[in-house]
Amino acid sequence: DLATSSDWYERLLGPGRRPMSEVVEWQFPGGGGLQVYTAPERSGQGSCTIIVDDIDEIARHLRSLDVAADAEPVRNDRVDTLMINDPDGNSIAFSAPKTDALVR
Repeated sequence: DLATSSDWYERLLGPGRRPMSEVVEWQFPGGGGLQVYTAPERSGQGSCTIIVDDIDEIARHLRSLDVAADAEPVRNDRVDTLMINDPDGNSIAFSAPKTDALVR
């Protein structure tokens, strides 16, 4: 359901761009992008990782949006990660690497 998904992602990421009627996309300032599109046969099979600077701020933001009420990062020596699912069951990982070597 593209309407439900685009509303959800716009709450999370801000306004998207619609290059075609069946696609909504976001471009990230540091590079990369995300597209959400109509493909029921692939629903729930996607995943993406978004690199962030402050995983605790992301957790607070997700809780404030009621996107992930129990959003808590998983921490280890190399990276802190927070996993959520979109309305279709696709996986989104927010990742805060603790060294620049992991970002390249």
